[in-house]
Amino acid sequence: MAVYRNAAQIYQKNAVETASPAKLTLMLYDGAVKFCNLAIEALESGEIAEANTYLLKTQKIIVEFRATLDMKYPVAKDFDTVYDYIYRRLVEANMRKDVEIAREALKHIKTMRNTWKEVMKANHVS
Repeated sequence: MAVYRNAAQIYQKNAVETASPAKLTLMLYDGAVKFCNLAIEALESGEIAEANTYLLKTQKIIVEFRATLDMKYPVAKDFDTVYDYIYRRLVEANMRKDVEIAREALKHIKTMRNTWKEVMKANHVS
């Protein structure tokens, strides 16, 4: 099994290193969705420490999105507002161990990811 895990890690590393900035952004969105889903599953099963870990990973991705916004574009302020809201909801979900708040945050993350996918498609970016 270690051989397969190592091969998967090498593949993933190569995928990240060769991805375009747009694709890296999509990969981050996918990661946020994945971690938020895992957090929800952990909350539902009472795995509080695991939920905390996954919510923190999701929060870190949202922080990264906010940190890399180019504020010279007017739409960046709108994105920052949405990211701020998602981040605050993730923190609240973690503090309260509230699965419904986590689901709400996930819904917004998915909306942002889907919007990004449409932007990539409209601009013929892969």
